[in-house]
Amino acid sequence: MDEGARGESAVVRLRPPNHMLDERVVGWWRVQSLIGTAVVAGVPAVLAAFITPARGWLLAVAGVLAVLGVVEAFTVPAWRFRVHRWEVTDEAVYVRTGAFWQEWHIAPMSRIQRVDTMRGPLERAFGLSTVTVTTASSRGEIKIEGLDQQLAAELADRLTRITQATPGDAT
Repeated sequence: MDEGARGESAVVRLRPPNHMLDERVVGWWRVQSLIGTAVVAGVPAVLAAFITPARGWLLAVAGVLAVLGVVEAFTVPAWRFRVHRWEVTDEAVYVRTGAFWQEWHIAPMSRIQRVDTMRGPLERAFGLSTVTVTTASSRGEIKIEGLDQQLAAELADRLTRITQATPGDAT
């Protein structure tokens, strides 16, 4: 809360950024989670094949990890999708992320040093891209994941044009 010139208090409220991610991001996050689950649950399962005396409990651990991973993969990505938002204005880039711990990131255009797009193999399979905005802050960068590839390219171009036209040295 800020106090005005006459001692009045004003409340500043953040509104959620306007844009949602592409719906395909849920599938992308789900597959990432399932791959991670396979790796984590696979370790005790493989160990069970080589350590006969511990086979029973290692397989039980692998089973529990697999069940928990599948439950996570089919619940958390949809939840994250409902929370994640982004918006770009002429003044700043706004991103809200998180499932359990929500984070708001705001980067003024005058602080942006670099704009990148990235598409990993799995992301390409879903037709998605990530736009990374690097700033002059100690936090470094803001990522907008789960954008349609065409939208990401247009956004990177728009951000580049806006930051070039914005006074300041991004330091």
